[in-house]
Amino acid sequence: MQRIYSSLIISIILLTVFVTEAPAFATVDQADRIVVIKSKRVMMLMQNGEILKSYRIALGTNPYGHKVRAGDRKTPEGSYIIDSRNPNSAFHLSLRISYPSRDDVQRAEDLGVSPGGSIMIHGLKPQFAYLGKLHREKDWTEGCIAVTDKEIQEIWRLVPDGTPIVIKP
Repeated sequence: MQRIYSSLIISIILLTVFVTEAPAFATVDQADRIVVIKSKRVMMLMQNGEILKSYRIALGTNPYGHKVRAGDRKTPEGSYIIDSRNPNSAFHLSLRISYPSRDDVQRAEDLGVSPGGSIMIHGLKPQFAYLGKLHREKDWTEGCIAVTDKEIQEIWRLVPDGTPIVIKP
């Protein structure tokens, strides 16, 4: 009987320790801002002004300059937000960037063109997932920001909708 009593006490103590510690393990830092520097092919998730995570990226095949119209294969520059996410993306997972802004729309209207849209941070298509980090050797998107599938899974967890993103030249 004493043996059962001792086992029960030890079980309660262990359960108390693990239940008490569980929130600390479950806490995940989240980004409060994203900064992309196109010329360096880097994207940083920021939290309180500090770099939380950093990723090497691939951009649109025409990466220099600001996106002006649909089909120009440029990654936009400016301040946007992450406004939605697609768990069923053709590119593993994707986070939508709020391009075009009002200014982007006006600029395109002034030129008589469509500003385009559907600019995302995304992973790889399933048939190219095996490339992993090699995908970054060449800019290949239509204007999106591409990372590996493993990286987009991490970004998906760390970046809530509404997070500001600044894309610099």
